[in-house]
Amino acid sequence: MKNTNLLFNKKILIMGIRNKFSIAYGIAKSMIFHKANLAITYFNNKDKKFVKNFAKKNNCKIVLKCDVFSDDSIQNLFFKLSKYWKKLDGLVHSIAFAPSIQFSKNYLDIIDRRSFLLSHEISSYSFVALSKECKNMLNKNSSLLTISYLGSNMVVPNYNVMGPAKASLESNVKYIDYYFKKYDIRANAISISPMRTTSSYSIKNFFKIYNSSKKKVLNKNNINIFQIGNIASFLCSDMSIGISGQIIHTNNGLNNIF
Repeated sequence: MKNTNLLFNKKILIMGIRNKFSIAYGIAKSMIFHKANLAITYFNNKDKKFVKNFAKKNNCKIVLKCDVFSDDSIQNLFFKLSKYWKKLDGLVHSIAFAPSIQFSKNYLDIIDRRSFLLSHEISSYSFVALSKECKNMLNKNSSLLTISYLGSNMVVPNYNVMGPAKASLESNVKYIDYYFKKYDIRANAISISPMRTTSSYSIKNFFKIYNSSKKKVLNKNNINIFQIGNIASFLCSDMSIGISGQIIHTNNGLNNIF
């Protein structure tokens, strides 16, 4: 398949690349293929080397640090980004976190106030904080995009606190989208099926969940990070202007199967 101009001259910020298994990595690769100009972030020094190497190999000129747990760090991100770009056409938020122990036991046996608040703050509120901070940089027809999961509206064993956090994120997508309608800016989420990522391996019995989902779907093609990337590229392009405030299920129809 030849490169397209789907995102030609679009300036898009991608957050959440940690390694080659990251969903944000697949999204970045797709957007580069479709001719977007990317700025990418890293969270800490552990991620910095991989992200910088990725940027160098793919001719991404802008690499910035951001800790979404800090309002100062978020503000500093967009202050620094504005030195390169006066305006922005898209933001991709592929960030989620819960303490690993929260994925290992029954929900009420393991949940605590700190883990609940931390999971919601990083996985859900961070999308709000980023959208709020970048609003004056967004061009008309810009797209805000985040990543959700089937566990937001049905019980997935051992997904636990991340389920309510993703449900919160999906609700935030709709409220953010409603706010931005007057500016012709839209927000959407991609809801994915169980996928092999570094984060998914933290979930107890993940492969049991993964294999069970494969058996249920009629289409046996496994969804991967690059297919998610293509959906993200479409949702950040002008081809999808009519899609707004939606949770786009990209899971081979798994959400429709009991």
